[in-house]
Order: sequence, then C-alpha cells, then structure tokens
Amino acid sequence: MSLQDKVILITGGSKGIGKAIALDAAAQGARIVVNYSSDSTAADEVVKAIGSDRAIAVRADGSKTAELQKLVDVTIDKFGKIDVLIPNAAIMHMRTVENTTEEDFDQMFNTNVKGPYFLVQKALPHMSEGGRIIFLSTTVLASSSLPPPYLLYASTKGSIEQMTKYMAKDLAKKGINVNAIAPGPTGTDLFYKGKTEEMLKNITASSPYNRIGTPEEIASVAIFLSGKESSWVTGQTIRNFHVRLLGLTPSRQSLNMGSWTILDALSISQKSKVQLMAPLGILLSPQGS
Repeated sequence: MSLQDKVILITGGSKGIGKAIALDAAAQGARIVVNYSSDSTAADEVVKAIGSDRAIAVRADGSKTAELQKLVDVTIDKFGKIDVLIPNAAIMHMRTVENTTEEDFDQMFNTNVKGPYFLVQKALPHMSEGGRIIFLSTTVLASSSLPPPYLLYASTKGSIEQMTKYMAKDLAKKGINVNAIAPGPTGTDLFYKGKTEEMLKNITASSPYNRIGTPEEIASVAIFLSGKESSWVTGQTIRNFHVRLLGLTPSRQSLNMGSWTILDALSISQKSKVQLMAPLGILLSPQGS
C-alpha cells in the first residue's frame, strides 16, 4: 500500500493514536500535518521523526472554528491540498448525568463534535475526488453494559457516527469517502486518564487476548481507509472491540483483520473463514475462493 505524496492532516497528531497514524502514513510516503493544542515538544518530535521536509506541526485549538481555519490555511500554504482528513483530537471526562457540569458538556461537545464538523467544512474546498475523511469513534457505543461514567463521551461519539453516515452520502457526489474507526481499549493517555487499577484490570481481563490494544493497531486501519484499496468503502464505522463487550463469547464465529476482531452481524457457518478487508458487511477475498 502506498500513500506517496498524499497530504494527511491529523488533529491530535502528536500523541497516541494520532501519532501512530502520522508515523505509519509517513512511512507509506505521505506528507503529514501534525496538529496539536498545547504540547509543542511532542509535536516537534513527530515532525523530526518524519522529516521537516515532509511534515509540519501546527498549533490550533480543535474546539474553535477560527483556529481550525488557520490550521487548514497553513496546510494549504505548505502543501497545496488535503487528501486525507483525520479529525482525531478528543477529550474524555468520565461523567454520569448527575455529576456533569455545563462546562464539561460544552467542552466535550465543542472538541469532540463541533470541531470535527467544522474542520470538514473548512477543509472541503481543498479536497478533490478520491479524498478521504476518517473520524474516530469508540466501541463503548456497542457495549451492552452501558457503563454510566461514559455517558457524556459516548454521546459525543454517537454524534460522530451519525455524521459519518450522513456526510458519506452527501460527499459521495464529490468522490470523497467518509468512514470512522471505533477503537476498543487502546493504550493511550486519553484511555488511561481517570481509570483506576481495578478498572484497567477488569478491562484487560475482558479481552480474549488478555491485553489492551496498541495505537499502532488502530493506525493500520486508518492507513487502509486512507488508500485506494478502500475506494468502495464509505459510511462505515469499523469497530475494534473485545468480544465480551457485546455479551458474546470467544467461541462465536468472528471475522479477523490482523489483530482486529469484528463480529459478523450476518449468519456465517462455523466452517466459513472470511478475511475482512473492509467494514462490516463488505467482505472481500474469502479464504479458499
């Protein structure tokens, strides 16, 4: 897979999943815009790892439309276009309905929903046919246990998944694909923040792999969605989750993409081994065919 000379703008690109996507995409030949909100040192380290001729770091508050416009303007001044837009930046306060403040609500929706929405608006004039928009959601939305502290965060990501579907239909006429990735528990600062050792132990134990996912595993799916191989994939949310999250057991038939496990919504016989190279419901290259 090659992303040679594709221009990829990643918000929250200095750490965690955003950083992993930036480094992986750069290794495939892409030019990278690393957006950050405060930690210039971390952003500069990513640019240094890629090379200052192929990457830049741009400070911008993802919750403010004026700064998002500046982010797009700097990108165009440097690289002249945007091929792939990845609104990755997000914040997560663990809140129930009883302890949510108005400030919490506004901060999370401004960063997690308003920011991505208007970033797409600002970037669209500079995107052409074959462009890609990749949102980040969460597999908490697929959980049957509905953990109350995730209420506010899940509400913002529910908005993201609806945006993904509606924007995909709207932007298909421009030849731009819109998809989302919904990571399960992934070893990032955002994930670890606010969680006790007991919570982390339980989350780890719920995985059939008995571990937390890595940012690099999420990045590999973003790379697929960024490339020409995903040309027939749009309006999808790809979920990376633990099988117990849905109250199912590891013995149920599942579909695999690398270390990703995605449970099929269809009825697949126990003998059917299917390689998933696209979102749920779009199956390519069945083994043995």
